[in-house]
Amino acid sequence: MLALTILGNNSALPSNGRNPTAQVLQTQSTAYLVDCGEGTQQQIAKYKIRTSKISHIFISHLHGDHYFGLIGLLTSMGLLGRTADLHLFAAPALEKIIQLQLEAADTELPYPLYFHPIVQEGVICNDGKITVESFAVNHRITCWGFLFKEIKNPRKIDPERVKSFEVPAAYYEQLQKGSDYKTRKGDIILNDQLTVAATPPKSYAFCADTKFHPALATKIKEVDLLYHESTYLKDLEQRAEARYHSTAEQAAKIALLAGAKKLLIGHFSSKYENLTGFLEEAKTLFEQTEIAREGVCFKI
Repeated sequence: MLALTILGNNSALPSNGRNPTAQVLQTQSTAYLVDCGEGTQQQIAKYKIRTSKISHIFISHLHGDHYFGLIGLLTSMGLLGRTADLHLFAAPALEKIIQLQLEAADTELPYPLYFHPIVQEGVICNDGKITVESFAVNHRITCWGFLFKEIKNPRKIDPERVKSFEVPAAYYEQLQKGSDYKTRKGDIILNDQLTVAATPPKSYAFCADTKFHPALATKIKEVDLLYHESTYLKDLEQRAEARYHSTAEQAAKIALLAGAKKLLIGHFSSKYENLTGFLEEAKTLFEQTEIAREGVCFKI
């Protein structure tokens, strides 16, 4: 199971009690931070996210509302005694920015920070539990979306069956991958006599700042949960186009085209105090839509 906690859902200016973009995707053992706008570490503390679980950070692009909270978080991790590796994925220029900030403060992080520049689409991370693919969106500067997919074996061990056939535990991993079992006597026990089908792997797509770009749908087909920015409502569609952003209706169109199971909308302009109109607009096209409300944990 995957669980997504929203830390920030506003656009460039923090206002109306909303913070700039940041969210955490968690498994049982690790966490992945997606974007790190101003105030992210305060949101992490508020919603009781353990920074020690964050193993990877993904930054979509270098507009401040998506990474201005990063250096504070990195140094705070050090102050809290972190020693575990941390992997950071972002545009190449961010590495120099971080180095400059650390050098200016005469600060050395007490843990290994590995920087991975994103320069093209494709798989950028595989930690054995999750694969992460980057895909280009259509924004004013280079900007990346991220597709997270669980890595799961197709079969699940049936404890009673493997016990009755006296299958050694050392062979369980092969069974989970679909192999049959050969006994010491040479008899073949078919896999479906020892296992059951596992639940399908879950997936999550983060579509960062982008104007309406139908080609995105082909990169996130049938995703379980889709986050898509919706900075404006339909009456400001021309403004959205000019500023390389989307409306709630356009986010819903992408969800429809992709065959997504559920849509979250966020990155709301500070001009809107009430978000009800966003939900109403998106639901006219895609019923399974929710507001990416801060502090809410969405289970996938």
